[in-house]
Amino acid sequence: MNLVIDIGNTLQKIALFSEGCSAPIVYSFPKIDLIILEKLFSQYKIEKSIISSVASCDPQVEAYLAKHSHWVAFSVKSNLPIKIDYETPETLGLDRIANAVGAATLFPNENVLSIQAGTCLVADFVSADGTYKGGSISPGLFMRFRALHHFTQRLPQESFSELEDNIGRNTQTSIQIGVIKGVIYEIEGIINSYENRYKGLKTILTGGDLEHLQKSIKNTIFAAPNLVLWGLNKILEING
Repeated sequence: MNLVIDIGNTLQKIALFSEGCSAPIVYSFPKIDLIILEKLFSQYKIEKSIISSVASCDPQVEAYLAKHSHWVAFSVKSNLPIKIDYETPETLGLDRIANAVGAATLFPNENVLSIQAGTCLVADFVSADGTYKGGSISPGLFMRFRALHHFTQRLPQESFSELEDNIGRNTQTSIQIGVIKGVIYEIEGIINSYENRYKGLKTILTGGDLEHLQKSIKNTIFAAPNLVLWGLNKILEING
């Protein structure tokens, strides 16, 4: 069984993949520690492991995995099933690489755009010949809500809510509509710009805010909530 860890800005995820599995076993934690790993290793026969981190990773976690499994140190220099065509690959987030690998694995030999809706709104594009070209990064839903509150004197801290109208009738709904619709329009604009340039584009929506957004997006999208984890498992298989 493979163990993959995705350490994000908000949550940390562990996924367990068995050979030929149709879906991994996924756990989410505020922070992964040795107690969590010891419990999982006692429950499952874990042979290989890998970590993708955009935040700080506890060195003890890496040391534990290296001692108790075949741990693959993931970097941009790892063997990948895609080519990286990025001006500064050393600055490219490992989650973006794993996300791109997952997208290209899901739609091989296709132009595929993946949009991660989480702490940040991140778009990544892989061309039909399997080349990662880059994408875009902007603030996600929570960051936009927080910024409006933090950088003003009187605007309150708001959060996601289902919208019943496109016109805010009070400060609360005005903020919610502005932030949520702004993200939706941005996603639709990104998709349209790529569709105009690349024929037969496949678009994947992933990330923690997927459920909040997918019903409101007019473009045809494929939902893949654990795309980074699938990409990490693919990288682990290639390098393990």
